Amino acid sequence: QVQLVESGGGLVQPGGSLRLSCAASRISVSTNTMGWFRQAPGKQRDLVAIMPGSGTTRYGDSVKGRFTISRDNTKNMVYLQMNSLKPEDTAVYYCYLNPSDGPASWGQGTQVTVSS
Repeated sequence: QVQLVESGGGLVQPGGSLRLSCAASRISVSTNTMGWFRQAPGKQRDLVAIMPGSGTTRYGDSVKGRFTISRDNTKNMVYLQMNSLKPEDTAVYYCYLNPSDGPASWGQGTQVTVSS
């Protein structure tokens, strides 16, 4: 069974940075679509960034120019570098994997709180 485990969330001041990590088990991140979504209280889960195995990476409009998704195939990890954080970035962030030959998987989520 595919397992995704996020880490790196926490409390940060506005303007600060955080890097989220997602460790994948039993499946390779190098050839599959990987992504990050987030969900704030009372709101729907929204796209943050999605990166296909090959092709163009896509970002949500609200994070373009501030967030960067990347992967390390040797470590089987996916990252989300978040810069210039704003209070409206506060949410639970979820790692997402969508293989070409099976169902999508989600991590358990990691809380990011942007507040002074």
